[in-house]
Amino acid sequence: MSIRENSATTDRSQTELSQHDGGGVMPPPSPLRRRRRGIGWGGRFEILLLVGPAVIFFLGFVIFPVVMAAYYGFFNWQGYGPATDFVGLKNYVVILTDPAFQEALWHNGVIVVMGLILQGPVAIGLALLLNRRMRGQSVIRVLIFIPYVISEVVVGTGLSLMLQTNGALNGLLHNIGLGWLAHDWLADPNIAIWTLLIILTWKYVGFAVILFLAGLQGIPEELYEAAALDGASYWQIQRRIALPLLGPTLRIWAFLSIIGALQLFDLVYIIWGQYIASTAGTSTMVTYMVANGRNAGNFGYGNAVAVVLFLISLIVALIYQRFVLRRDTEGALTERPAK
Repeated sequence: MSIRENSATTDRSQTELSQHDGGGVMPPPSPLRRRRRGIGWGGRFEILLLVGPAVIFFLGFVIFPVVMAAYYGFFNWQGYGPATDFVGLKNYVVILTDPAFQEALWHNGVIVVMGLILQGPVAIGLALLLNRRMRGQSVIRVLIFIPYVISEVVVGTGLSLMLQTNGALNGLLHNIGLGWLAHDWLADPNIAIWTLLIILTWKYVGFAVILFLAGLQGIPEELYEAAALDGASYWQIQRRIALPLLGPTLRIWAFLSIIGALQLFDLVYIIWGQYIASTAGTSTMVTYMVANGRNAGNFGYGNAVAVVLFLISLIVALIYQRFVLRRDTEGALTERPAK
């Protein structure tokens, strides 16, 4: 096609467009839009291949056990054979009216609140200290994080031996002339819960310190430098810049700490056992579930306790998500542009 014919064709198309527009003026040409294409069979197969195993594991190890626990919770079941002795809501009524469960629930509440009060300030202080350049910084970080990675069985067994009446701690107090401080750290109901809180703080504060250090190192140095140029002191910089920007990390750590405290089992069971924990005032909902479910041969009742624990954790998580984590998730959500 010649250049003249090409020009004539272009003029004719522009004239037709202007007549079709009705205004006599040709609208500006719209940018080219990419043609939307649906996901083909290859893309669907790839998504299924990648997501399928995770979905199967989630359904098999999370959803299915919860459903089966809810089912067996309506029966008086000994753990073998078909569940035939249907008792309805009797197990749940017994759970909610049992003083031992109410006491265990209270202990979990104390551990949740006091865990945040004790671990939070200690972890923030250590994180702010380790965020500065100092000698032996890496060694100190490792020493703080070591208790978290040690197995709960090792920690529980060692501390149960050290904190006995004739254990290493009381022996040390007697040797240094402080024998009047020696107590029965594990069996005294007035002291045992505080012993547990100190153990939990020592065990899990390293995890909080690592999280807070990661959050502090994500704050731009320019903010610190600008505040220093304006005459702000070190503590003013930490209070006005570091801690507010550390807020999302603090809220995530608090959420993990709350859920972990509600499901606390291993250290209590290893150090105190199923019987001493109830008399010493350190029993939790999970130790109650094991003692009155599996160890008592009443698996139906134990499943009902597991469902109650699941519902309590779910309600707490939803409330925390709604009122605390909402400020963090709202900034990550974007609205679709109006068409």
